Amino acid sequence: MRVLVVEDERQLADSIAEGLRLHAMAVDVAYDGAAGLDRALVNEYDVLVLDRDIPLVSGDEVCATLVESHSPTRILMLTAATAVAQRVAGLGLGADDYLTKPFAFAELVARVQALGRRARPAIPPVLERSGLRLDPHRRSVARDGRPVELSKKEFAVLKELLRADGGVVSAEQLLEKAWDEQIDPFSGVVRFTVMNVRKKLGEPQLIETVPGVGYRLK
Repeated sequence: MRVLVVEDERQLADSIAEGLRLHAMAVDVAYDGAAGLDRALVNEYDVLVLDRDIPLVSGDEVCATLVESHSPTRILMLTAATAVAQRVAGLGLGADDYLTKPFAFAELVARVQALGRRARPAIPPVLERSGLRLDPHRRSVARDGRPVELSKKEFAVLKELLRADGGVVSAEQLLEKAWDEQIDPFSGVVRFTVMNVRKKLGEPQLIETVPGVGYRLK
């Protein structure tokens, strides 16, 4: 899952990003509304964590612009405002969910994961195929009942392959969903990560390379 965090409190923004990365999410960060809107319109994010009170372009305007552009990105709006009328107004702009500050980080993670499951196409709570079972909430993987320990990036790559349900996923798509915008697209990191996932899943091999196209689960 790829997430964009738009928050002008840098320490909070970085803390949210690092916490979400621990849950195998690829996270980009913007510290003002203008930069956040640019990223959201250019990149394909599953979820946007959006502070309502941000400089240059307000969170309300960012939200409204994305809704008007028919962006499939799910929006979780953050705010210090606790009045019911203000929360209702935020949802009225098209936000999918609303969380007031201060918040428990576990709740933020749960809400982001729930919104991610509502992305198009919808992500089921547990992904299963060919004896594999991946639970995003518990961050667990098993093959034929045997637990498989994966790194955060390996977990994210396997999740995207399972989401494809036998379809081919290109290296570019895996980069888009499992890594943030700082990754070098020519580093070979996707090939290396897929190789490690294959080893950890064991025999017989489940991940097939489609030459010149990408990867898929048998």
